[in-house]
Amino acid sequence: MKASNKNLEPKQANVKSARRTSNSSDWDRFLTGVTRGKTSVEYPLNFAIFKQGDPADSVFYLRSGKVKLAATSEHGKEAIVAVLNGGEFFGEGCLAGQPLRMATASAMLDSTLHRIEKPLMVRMLHEDHDIAQFFVEHLLSRNIRYEEDLVDQLFNSSEKRLARILLLLAHFGKESKSEPVLTKINQATLAEMVGITRSRVSHFMKKFQKHGFINYNGGGGMRVHSGLLGVVLGSLSDKTRKLAK
Repeated sequence: MKASNKNLEPKQANVKSARRTSNSSDWDRFLTGVTRGKTSVEYPLNFAIFKQGDPADSVFYLRSGKVKLAATSEHGKEAIVAVLNGGEFFGEGCLAGQPLRMATASAMLDSTLHRIEKPLMVRMLHEDHDIAQFFVEHLLSRNIRYEEDLVDQLFNSSEKRLARILLLLAHFGKESKSEPVLTKINQATLAEMVGITRSRVSHFMKKFQKHGFINYNGGGGMRVHSGLLGVVLGSLSDKTRKLAK
């Protein structure tokens, strides 16, 4: 279903207050109770959700899939700002008075989203303390991750940066020891995210595969295993470290 272009501002949001502990299923249930000012939208792989320079008039909630935020300079150079997973918000700059989108958002997988009109989001944040608190906690958590990304970029080796990106894409830390990352993630995208050349990414990926940190299936999918955490924590053996040189 296409998102509505109407700027709807309901008099009252007929929704239940969120619980004290917030997760993606909580947000799904909460947003299901919102009717006016919210639209459910499905975007196919590589489809642009919004483009850099578009009017910033809504907030998006990613129910499932993956979304890439990328900014392009005046000279045409693109930089990946973030890769978002299900349960995350984006486009919230409009709530702080941002008139135009500062980056392009595109689907890295078939994705399902809620598009929430700015007036509705503002009203919910003002009228429901729990929603406001959960939303702020979400933004603070993501800001911490961005700070970690910056520190990672400034101080860690390219091998560790790539390992960390793969672990983040795989949602490492869940109960499962390994999880599919992306069906069609390519090394050029990984190179942009890490800030190194594609050939360097290929070198490290072959190394990770050799040591069983990642593996591929016949359909092009990739799994990341817990052993890759050793690269990030610096616990590789001297023999393994020499392979990265």
